[in-house]
Amino acid sequence: MRKLYRILDVNLNRAREGLRVAEDIARFTAGDADLAAALKALRHRLAEIEKSIPGGPARLLAARDVGTDSGAATGEEAPGRGTYATAAANLKRAQEACRVLEETAKAFSPATAAAAKALRFAVYDLEQKLLARLREIARRERLADARLYLVAGTRDVPGRDLAAVVRAAAAGGATVFQLREKEGATRDIVRLAAELREVTRRCGILFIVNDRVDIAAAVDADGVHLGQDDLPVHAARRVLGWDRIIGVSTHSLAQARRAEEEGADYIGVGPVYPTRTKPDYPVVGLELVRQVASEVRIPFFAIGGIKDTNVRDVLAAGARRVAVVSALTAAPDIAGAARALCESIQEFEVTPT
Repeated sequence: MRKLYRILDVNLNRAREGLRVAEDIARFTAGDADLAAALKALRHRLAEIEKSIPGGPARLLAARDVGTDSGAATGEEAPGRGTYATAAANLKRAQEACRVLEETAKAFSPATAAAAKALRFAVYDLEQKLLARLREIARRERLADARLYLVAGTRDVPGRDLAAVVRAAAAGGATVFQLREKEGATRDIVRLAAELREVTRRCGILFIVNDRVDIAAAVDADGVHLGQDDLPVHAARRVLGWDRIIGVSTHSLAQARRAEEEGADYIGVGPVYPTRTKPDYPVVGLELVRQVASEVRIPFFAIGGIKDTNVRDVLAAGARRVAVVSALTAAPDIAGAARALCESIQEFEVTPT
């Protein structure tokens, strides 16, 4: 019987430790009070399971024998791992411990075994929620320094090589490039996207594909940008997974709020000014920029007719990120034009007006 109690004691400790690590990650890294509270509640449920074992904590403690535990040797430390991997490993540790508790408790208490099983499934649920939250944070961190976003396709650069345009924009400070190729055979678009994926990777900037979730997945793009009539965010997420960035075009405050609620990583807001790329969309003006800046928490890029002559007005309205097409693609000096836009943005970040 003592051996059985040693098994119970070891796995209660494993589950408790794993849940505590996950709880602290939820609290301090994810900043999610609800998740942290839910994980804390699981530790309390584990304590109730411990009390339900005949003899309770005192008998479990008496059965402990660290000196003869072959698993107590630390050996060589594993290489350091990131927060996500740490959370995942500790939640798996808690799940496995709960399963051992469940199977061991069947020998003396079906009720305790059932409680351990229910706890295991609760850990599965919170594992999904915490790891999804950590992935969301990682995606937002990739966007943290994104300020100038180039949107273009081959039709936007007549007489120019699109890859060369992207390289020049990146040299001037653009940190995101979106391929918007509306026409042509899918095979040809995939070929172009694969080339630009490599260009952006070498330049160290994010690569986003417009509309086409399938192409984004095929070329390992950093993400996809969706219109109002495209796949919903949750459907795109199922295809692309949790690591890919998903942006959404919005033309009203209601659309911006909905995109945030549905899990978009960022939104485009516009068209702020008349633009040939969106001739059928009414201009939303600076008022929508002001509203989104004050009411939406996820990153947003003002877009539509923005250029060096009006970018300061857009920034004064509350934008800190802008997306452009012709302001760069039509510029004689693409890198210089990008640099000038970046300088304007930086000035507003340092001395906002």
